[in-house]
Parts: sequence; structure tokens; C-alpha cells
Amino acid sequence: MEDKPTQGGQTTPSESDVSRMVRSSVETWQPRRGPDWSDLMIRLAAAGPSPWVIYTTASAALVVILVTAYLVGSWLQIGALAPQPINTHFH
Repeated sequence: MEDKPTQGGQTTPSESDVSRMVRSSVETWQPRRGPDWSDLMIRLAAAGPSPWVIYTTASAALVVILVTAYLVGSWLQIGALAPQPINTHFH
């Protein structure tokens, strides 16, 4: 391995040129105002699961919630799930 730097042509910037370019880029950089929501939504849509997976999962979750509510309501005898009194008086 050689300790001497290799001489480049005129297209190779010097170390001071590179540091000056970096410094000027850093000093003139301005952050954008607020988030770019449209770009964020496009990236999320591209990176996330497809809509049919979301709809299927949401539907399955809804079925589980409804069945659980029915079973709990039956067990606690809440509302229409409670046993109705039977009228035994005949005339």
C-alpha cells in the first residue's frame, strides 16, 4: 500500500474544495415547512399491505367482536338475550 496520494486530473477536486462545497451546502440548507403529506401517503400506500388484506382482517375482527358480545350477553342475560318470563295463567 502506498502512502502518497495519487495525482488525479483536473476533474478531481481538492480536499479544500470538497470541504468548501460541503460547508456551503450545509449553510444554505433550509428545512421544508411542515410535513409533505401527499408524499408520505404515497410512500405508506406503496409500503403497506394491500387493501384486501386490511378489509379481510377488519371483517374477521368484527365477526370475533360480535360473537364475543353475543356470548357475553347471553351469559350475563342482558337485554333481549335474557330469558323471557312465561305466562302460565290460562283462562
